[in-house]
Amino acid sequence: MYQRHEIILASGSPRRKELLTQAGLTFRVLTADVDETPTVTEPAAVVEELSMRKAEAVRKMRPSEAEAIVVAADTIVALDGEILGKPKDEDDAVRMLRELSGRTHEVYTGVTVLQVPGTERVTFSNCTRVTFYRLSEEDIRDYVASGEPMDKAGSYGIQGLGVRFVERIKGDYNNVVGFPLAHFLRVLSERGELVY
Repeated sequence: MYQRHEIILASGSPRRKELLTQAGLTFRVLTADVDETPTVTEPAAVVEELSMRKAEAVRKMRPSEAEAIVVAADTIVALDGEILGKPKDEDDAVRMLRELSGRTHEVYTGVTVLQVPGTERVTFSNCTRVTFYRLSEEDIRDYVASGEPMDKAGSYGIQGLGVRFVERIKGDYNNVVGFPLAHFLRVLSERGELVY
């Protein structure tokens, strides 16, 4: 596989870094602080807006003398249309896990790919449906005590201890991890950025 341009990952997420590495891509990480308050409410639109905001912020930070691709992503969990972000504290994590117990929710990830220099942009989102087993109070409390839920949308990580709660998924597993890798690689191929 030949990669035409440098990829700049506008995310500090170790899971996203692992997925890009797994795909054999060469990239570097550059992040920017952005306001993550959405101006829209529909989950797919929220993740697309926030991924665009992150990508644009990194584009502005980067010198434009060499061509590159900036990639940014944002992931949320939605239950009955209500967005469940990262928990504020342990009590909030417990609340979210109680709500998810025995039910099906959606995980949305938005991705923006920007060409720099230039104005060319592709933004898309993926949705995966995840069904949880019914969780006991002890399951929830033990998981929250592990600390794993505290930096994750919906208060769980499917790639970690949270996998034991998942009865089934419908859609892209990597989307739940936080980056729809196959869709992203297809976008790069269609743009001529990857040659196999």
